[in-house]
Amino acid sequence: MLGPTSHVDTFARDNLPPLDQWPELLLDGFDYPDYLNAAVELTDRMVEKGFGDHTALIGNGRRRTYKELADWTNRIARALVEDYGLKPGNRVLIRSANNPAMVACWLAATKAGAVVVNTMPMLRAGELAKIVDKAEISIALCDTRLMDELVATAKESQFLSQVIGFDGTANHDAELDRAALNKPVRFDAVKTGRDDVALLGFTSGSTGVPKATMHFHRDLLIIADAYAKEVLNVTPEDVFVGSPPLAFTFGLGGLAIFPLRFGAAATLLENATPPKMMEIIETFKATICFTAPTAYRAMLAAMDQGKADLSSLRIAVSAGETLPGPVFEEWTSKTGKPILDGIGATEMLHIFISNRLGEAKPYCTGQPLTGYKAIIVDEAMNEVPRGVIGRLAVKGPIGCRYMADDRQAEYVRDGWNLTGDSFTQDEDGYFHFAARSDDMIVSAGYNIAGPEVEAALLKHEAVLECAVIGVPDEERGHIVQAHVVLTDKTQACDALAKLLQEHVKAVIAPYKYPRSIIFADALPKTESGKIQRFRLKQDRAA
Repeated sequence: MLGPTSHVDTFARDNLPPLDQWPELLLDGFDYPDYLNAAVELTDRMVEKGFGDHTALIGNGRRRTYKELADWTNRIARALVEDYGLKPGNRVLIRSANNPAMVACWLAATKAGAVVVNTMPMLRAGELAKIVDKAEISIALCDTRLMDELVATAKESQFLSQVIGFDGTANHDAELDRAALNKPVRFDAVKTGRDDVALLGFTSGSTGVPKATMHFHRDLLIIADAYAKEVLNVTPEDVFVGSPPLAFTFGLGGLAIFPLRFGAAATLLENATPPKMMEIIETFKATICFTAPTAYRAMLAAMDQGKADLSSLRIAVSAGETLPGPVFEEWTSKTGKPILDGIGATEMLHIFISNRLGEAKPYCTGQPLTGYKAIIVDEAMNEVPRGVIGRLAVKGPIGCRYMADDRQAEYVRDGWNLTGDSFTQDEDGYFHFAARSDDMIVSAGYNIAGPEVEAALLKHEAVLECAVIGVPDEERGHIVQAHVVLTDKTQACDALAKLLQEHVKAVIAPYKYPRSIIFADALPKTESGKIQRFRLKQDRAA
């Protein structure tokens, strides 16, 4: 089933799950040659196609063309091989915020045949050590502004022998930059197999031993040739902007792979706050935006104050969290632009169900991409009737492959990927998100989806953002508890809590209302803007 490999270091292929534990892969229509290097396809191949003078990356005060990016990454790849002894199949960790240098390092290491592990700048030495140990990483490339935690990891590690600094600014003044500077701009990239592992995506928000999802060179191109082509209709004139970290596969797709696959440009922000993104949208006339619903609400508020010109945007993509209906409605009515919800997973690399342009509607995730299938099943993997909440099961050209992990058998059953999400499917075939399966609240025998309660609360003008969890209750088993951030925090009082409860009862079935409301200054979130409800549960348990 697996094609040829060019990896001298066979660790990644040796640690793939047994074939009988893989999901069924639907590869019809996704045809690639036996030998394929994804980084070459995104750089040198684009130059060959005539995009050499097109802008590829914008960041840290500079624009870089596709020719400059190809040359830059070839020099770095040469340095990694000639000066640091990188062999095809070695794992390389990259630690950086979102900037052009991080993209260049990822592409360069991939050209050299490495298996790349992109990591977030907020990770501490203990968290990095778990990743290094699990993937047996020997080489790390690190923005020199973030070296301390990684150096501390290396001191204690039996695997990590080289931590090489690169300049994350535009100055090219660090060890790797100096090594690359004197190299020729030509590099014979490793002719990796299409089924060679190119990327290890470590799952976010997990506790204990992290899970590493394994993605092939072909997978990196499939997400562009499926979602970005079919749903976003990317053209070379598009300019991408967004907040998800490149360390997340969602960010790597939306802010690197998608634009580079089609000759478009990516703007990269190390600190992607809503004001910064609005500035980038206005300055560079960005056309496609990836960010969280909370950021879109902040943009709308700035528009109301006359402080934001979002007219260049062609598409807004909701990232990280499901898109609440009120945000969809407010965005479309005020901007006249489409905002697309979708669902993806690190295990599936990117989005696999999405709304489409011209068909988007609130409270709806959409339909599977061409080449993907999805069903709703019960615990025994039987398909449930339309309209009944069940577990989302999906299959397509990409699927879950955990590296040397017994949890593979939990995610993949009967050839299907079980994403851990509860959904319904309507009579027209559209999928509707209910909750993460572990966020469904059972109260007095009723199944209550937290996001539905959140959407109801967000319809009230006093609510800026909110998160709903289930908390134990002696009488009802669990009750709905809402953690609410107010637009005006000075308003917090028992009377407002009562008002919000009555508001929810008027919007959705009364039994779903939050019997407990806690006013908060902020909600815990990941770097990509995803609300960490499990931390609210942990805080309560503590």
